[in-house]
Amino acid sequence: MFYISDIQKTPPAEFRTPLQELVYTTLQRMQVPFERVDTDEAITMEDCILINEKLNVQIVKTLFLCNRQQTNFYLFVTTADKPFVTKDFSSAVGIPRVSFASVELLNKLLGTPVGGATIFGTLLDKENKVQVMIDKDVLNEEWYGCSDGTPRGYMKISRDWILNDFLRHTQHTPTFIQV
Repeated sequence: MFYISDIQKTPPAEFRTPLQELVYTTLQRMQVPFERVDTDEAITMEDCILINEKLNVQIVKTLFLCNRQQTNFYLFVTTADKPFVTKDFSSAVGIPRVSFASVELLNKLLGTPVGGATIFGTLLDKENKVQVMIDKDVLNEEWYGCSDGTPRGYMKISRDWILNDFLRHTQHTPTFIQV
């Protein structure tokens, strides 16, 4: 049985990673309401179905990608139900080829393990090495469901706050694409 806690509106009592602590510190400092749950490790989008039901939100799919030379990095946010096709993403962005960035780069640049990729990783990207690419279909949702930087914590937060206030706070200008 996949464990999901009751919904909470406060940060965890203990933080698993420095990014997770930074996420909740930022939310508290900016006085942003959220709902969150603790879970067993959720790695696949299938794991997120029960989380979606509990939080009444659609958890987004967040992928960390790079070019062949590993010099350009992309944090791609799309809907959970949409299959990822590298050719379609590359075409929408106008680059010849893209692949998944390594686990080491994910941790180094965004401070997350596999399964924990999140828009909140931009808090650690002070040099703006990562370009935020958001599928326009994400705009159809009122709420933004995502990881808190770990594969064991998920939250529901205002989509408008993420897209307008949060990304401005991290000095990341999103590019909206249709794939």
